Amino acid sequence: MESLVSTQWLAGRPGQSGLAIIDASSHLPTAGRDARADFEAGHIPGAVFLDLDTLTNPESPVPSAVPTGEFLARRLAELGVDPSADIVVYDDSDVHSGCRAWFILTMNGIANVAVLDGGMAKWKAEGRSLEQGRQSGEAHQPATLVSNTGKLRFKADVLANISSGAEQLVDARGAGRFTGEVPEVRPGMPSGHIPGAVNLPYSELYQGDGTFKSKEDLRQLFAARGIDLARPVTTTCGSGVTAACITFAMHLLGKDDVSLYDGSWSEWAVDPDLPKVTGPSATGAVD
Repeated sequence: MESLVSTQWLAGRPGQSGLAIIDASSHLPTAGRDARADFEAGHIPGAVFLDLDTLTNPESPVPSAVPTGEFLARRLAELGVDPSADIVVYDDSDVHSGCRAWFILTMNGIANVAVLDGGMAKWKAEGRSLEQGRQSGEAHQPATLVSNTGKLRFKADVLANISSGAEQLVDARGAGRFTGEVPEVRPGMPSGHIPGAVNLPYSELYQGDGTFKSKEDLRQLFAARGIDLARPVTTTCGSGVTAACITFAMHLLGKDDVSLYDGSWSEWAVDPDLPKVTGPSATGAVD
């Protein structure tokens, strides 16, 4: 299974044995949407609801931190999802949260995970069938999953990287939040960015129908922002969701030396001891 699958591909496999479909929808507070209620009102047939907003590590000081392997294994077992299955994740969200689910699953050693290109919006636009109500497979004993924490970066790592420049830092937030010209979506949080970061709004990865741009277009997009795909990258955003969109787009290009700063701006901005800057980045601000 490819890492990115089409709605046509998925529609051609109704009820296929060994295939699990996961709705990983999550929304910003300003969206005013209830992901679970939306799922129960209509979802792709056979899908289960991941509840991405609660798939976190409550013991971590990082806001909305990725879950431990044990926590993820329990969640999948409750939903009846076998980690050895072919898993397709999708979302019905403006922040393309399916990529966050892909990141969490793959960093915990789950190999066969794909993102549905265009997600629920494209599925609906094509008039494909929907299913209502709750959905869950047969619960089973949790598998053993081991987290690859090397795919994560923490506050100390990012702070040290400001001096070393060993990894390129790519911020997926909108340009106004990055430069400080637009307020953050979270009340009381200043906008701006981490010193040395390059801004590539995640929305620029997608075409008008919500599908990913072609590989060639993605390469050109990264190049236009001054991002060298031959060098390591750390992605960041507001809370680690849209950063995963950039991580996934780079994966599509065969680049996997990419880590994600899980705390992102939600952690960095509220620490008074950390440096913050406004205005465009010194590099990568190419329009």
